[in-house]
Amino acid sequence: MQFKSMILANAEVSPGYWRMRMTAPPEFAAAQPGQFVMVRVNSAIDPLLRRPFGIFDVGTYVPAHSGAQPQPYLEMLYRVVGKGTAMLSELHETDLLDILGPLGKGFDLGPLEEEKLIVGGGVGLAPLYLLAKELVRQSRVRLFAGGRTRDDILCITEFERLGVECYVATEDGSLGERGLVTEALEKRLDLDAGNASIFACGPHGMLNAVAAIAARRALSCQVSLEGYMACGMGACLGCVTPGHHHSPETPDYRCVCTDGPVFDSVDLKWGA
Repeated sequence: MQFKSMILANAEVSPGYWRMRMTAPPEFAAAQPGQFVMVRVNSAIDPLLRRPFGIFDVGTYVPAHSGAQPQPYLEMLYRVVGKGTAMLSELHETDLLDILGPLGKGFDLGPLEEEKLIVGGGVGLAPLYLLAKELVRQSRVRLFAGGRTRDDILCITEFERLGVECYVATEDGSLGERGLVTEALEKRLDLDAGNASIFACGPHGMLNAVAAIAARRALSCQVSLEGYMACGMGACLGCVTPGHHHSPETPDYRCVCTDGPVFDSVDLKWGA
């Protein structure tokens, strides 16, 4: 769907990280965890391309005026890294955005009996909150959140309110354990060798490490990739990533925006 969305709130939740809530059509309630939206930051030519953002949450709100009926909303969690996101951070309530979505393939929630382990790094937590909301209805869920500093650990309180057991690791030790979030994940897996499914989103290096951990332990693992998207619908082929069978002789590329952004980790080609 393409629709005009009115901003309801746009607040900085940690230095450089923002959370935006905006109106959405009723059909948006069916958005799957892991799907994303393409946002036109303004109506001018610059910036020309839409920006992709994972869907952090969907829900309903009640407008302030008397007798109003509940209305749907969607939320995005984003980091200011360039011109487009800087412009987003300057928008206020009642400003309008042009939205295209929901797009892409989301997470498969997996078997009910397996414990669910969610791994997120920085703004990679964005698509994992909606996933956690769905998973806690059927399974035990643990979140492993990582970042360079405490400023990169986002919305942990919201996850805890869902009933998610949270583990935090920062590279400088300013919050939680000192070290990489993948190290915290392995420590937990060493304590419990039972069946578990892993869901991850974050920097490529982190996803590479998570996929390797899952492969060594023969665990199911789904990863949500970030890609440089111009269209979000598979037309431009600007966000392709190598598939499992990729080689110079037999190219195997997957389009992040349509084949993903969520993939089974065994379907992708990872670095050494």
